[in-house]
Amino acid sequence: MSQHTATHRRTVAATAAAAAALLAFTACSTPSTGTDPAEAAPGVTDDTVTIGTHQPLTGPAAAGYSSISAATQAYFDYVNENGGINGRAIEYLVKDDGYNPATTQTVVRELVQEDEVFAILNGLGTPTHTSVLDYLNQNEVPDLFVASGSTSWNQPDKYPFTFAFNADYVVEGAALAQYAVDESPDAVVCLLGQDDDFGDEVVEGAELVLGEGGLAEVQRYSVSNQDVTAQIGAMQAAGCEVNLLATVNGFTALAVGTAAKLGYFPKWFSSSSGGDYPTLVGFLGEDLAPKLLQGFTSTNYLPFSPDGEWTALFRQINDEYNDGAPFDGNTVYGMSVGYLFAEALAAAGDDPTRQGLVDAISSGDLVGNGILPLSFGSDSHAAYLGVGITTVDQGVQDFVGTTYALEGDEVATVEAEPVPLEGEGIPGAE
Repeated sequence: MSQHTATHRRTVAATAAAAAALLAFTACSTPSTGTDPAEAAPGVTDDTVTIGTHQPLTGPAAAGYSSISAATQAYFDYVNENGGINGRAIEYLVKDDGYNPATTQTVVRELVQEDEVFAILNGLGTPTHTSVLDYLNQNEVPDLFVASGSTSWNQPDKYPFTFAFNADYVVEGAALAQYAVDESPDAVVCLLGQDDDFGDEVVEGAELVLGEGGLAEVQRYSVSNQDVTAQIGAMQAAGCEVNLLATVNGFTALAVGTAAKLGYFPKWFSSSSGGDYPTLVGFLGEDLAPKLLQGFTSTNYLPFSPDGEWTALFRQINDEYNDGAPFDGNTVYGMSVGYLFAEALAAAGDDPTRQGLVDAISSGDLVGNGILPLSFGSDSHAAYLGVGITTVDQGVQDFVGTTYALEGDEVATVEAEPVPLEGEGIPGAE
């Protein structure tokens, strides 16, 4: 086990305890089913597999992320029209939690107890998904490919039914800090981060490279306060030259825009969670964004290059099955999640069970469509342990050819290994 994961488990103890308290009445009223997962397959019929998710369709995270589930649905529509997986169509139930943990608990219980879904897929958000983590595992519901970079999802002994999707925040923080050191070795490096595990873990990763206290200034924000003037002003006063961002897209744009108003123009290095250029353009405007985001640096682990074969397929699916919605990093993310679930379902066989689905992922045989191999295995529920570096140049965001992986507590430069497109993007297709 890597040290960064062990460290995080200590830091989330309070969060987990709070979530357990919130779920206490649920655990009492809805105990584990007691059924053998090999004998029960809720949500599965001869013709369909029904799964569900909680997403912020409204609330503080909606502007940056509400389009993800629509992209996943569009991918499933494409698969279903082409015969489904093992002859079954995928039905995807999306429920809005408003990025509110209490609402997340309500909608996830509805999905499990009333809708009887086969699995939960890509539930979004660290605080929101933490609130249902115990419940899903106690009830032996596959909790797949969580939409958050928290290392909480990689605890196979404690949470055997939960699997990550994002590269974790420690990996991203370490990669951003390493790129800052490699490109600007004498720069003053600082960080603006969300005031939760997201910010904590990016700091943790950055300090693996910079050393404890190596960040000259660390400022935190709350998603409930749409004003970061004080934080950006403090970073300007501290002489910060490279600012790492543990921010969601809306707060990335807010930070960049606020700095510009203050006449402050540092280099911005963002986590993938807040680094999607088309989404940022939506916040900053088409006139201002290209100027403020020239040279903007971010991490990614998915195939979003403008001339890539996966991008071409996903753009086609978006046009045909998603009402021509704007095509951006959220589109690629949502469809990549759908592809990985389809791959896992295909591997689970003609008569899928919940345990069989978990076993298929834990086998380590899944490939996904990322730029690096997946890390799933019997003792790892992490997805990607490395990321590529992207930059924005003249309004185009693409990989620069630098890829980092976290090996233990050391950052290593590695070669990207993009997964080629096969079977028209449908697992099991000939």
